[in-house]
Amino acid sequence: MQSLAQSPTDPAFVQNPYPFYDRARALGDVFYWDDYAMPCAVSHRAVTAALRDRRMGREAPADMVTETPPHLAPFYAVEAHSMLELEPPAHTRLRGLVLRAFTSRRIAGLAPEIEQLCHDLIDRFPDGSFDLLTAYAQPIPVIIIARLLGVPEQDADQLLTWSNAMVAMYQARRTRQIEDDAVAATQAFTAYVADHIAAKRKAPADDLLSTLIAARDAGDRLSDAELTTTLILLLNAGHEATVHTLGNGVKTQLEQGVTTSTPAAVEEILRFDPPLHMFTRWVYEDLDLYGTTLKRGDQIACLLGAANRDPMAYPNPHIFDPNREGPANTAFGGGIHFCVGAPLARLELQIALQTLHARCPNLALAEPPQYGDVYHFHGLSALTVTT
Repeated sequence: MQSLAQSPTDPAFVQNPYPFYDRARALGDVFYWDDYAMPCAVSHRAVTAALRDRRMGREAPADMVTETPPHLAPFYAVEAHSMLELEPPAHTRLRGLVLRAFTSRRIAGLAPEIEQLCHDLIDRFPDGSFDLLTAYAQPIPVIIIARLLGVPEQDADQLLTWSNAMVAMYQARRTRQIEDDAVAATQAFTAYVADHIAAKRKAPADDLLSTLIAARDAGDRLSDAELTTTLILLLNAGHEATVHTLGNGVKTQLEQGVTTSTPAAVEEILRFDPPLHMFTRWVYEDLDLYGTTLKRGDQIACLLGAANRDPMAYPNPHIFDPNREGPANTAFGGGIHFCVGAPLARLELQIALQTLHARCPNLALAEPPQYGDVYHFHGLSALTVTT
């Protein structure tokens, strides 16, 4: 296994990580990233295999769990109940209960509501240049997930602020200030969610939170701690990736002169410039991954952005082709941790793009877009446009 060094906060890398991925992939399916002190799966086949191999997972082996620093205890107390961080049987139980509420029928029924919201937001576009992220890409997913869960949509800005503070814990530029802000957001978010859980217990409604409260599996149900964490997870994950993908996708389409919003075009947006570039897994037993030996207790990073630009999986991978065919992209992960909200994200993306292009046929970039320093997420800091 060969190694490479590349600071994940280097400005050139943040703006365009794909040349580094190409260099890394040239070394093999797996390389060692010095800056993370971690082996990384970089080819499409290695990333796909690592995501699905049950000899690896998100939860640290019991004998390798490190003590949480006291100042981060509130944050990790919530994370401890996240199905994103758990493995079977706990993960199976939690995901099953959530899927009983998060049905495809419920998601499909949101289509008219999403379209109307898109029109309402476009009606409020200002004259001149403006940031499409704050005016369109951010409000759509956060308002829809708030409505779906049954929390007031007027709280969307506050939910977005808390969510951004919490997910900043997974960025390469993490500092003590980011940690303190994440803890404060976690505590405020937890209190907010607890109030809404208590209210829904007294007066259930036709929303996802009420359904989650009532969800049972062979007599089992979500505890209050699990409900709190699950609601926070759905609120955070329910918009974070969609905001980045919609912004990245509109940027790419405007640069390429493409306004297609078919399901195939949405998949190409997810492949070409995905919102999450790294997803780590623990190794539970010694194994071989395409010629690289991994030992129990190792951590491996799955580089989703690199897998999606692998020329062995996608001919001419650096070309945006809205009619592209090929294997499934890795933007939503894979295996048992495949994103539970993927159907909602795809629906929001397709409707948002279709409505935007229909209503704003002269949409154009007003300034060169810049990506934010948020690796291993990958999203724009602003998308200034004119209509």
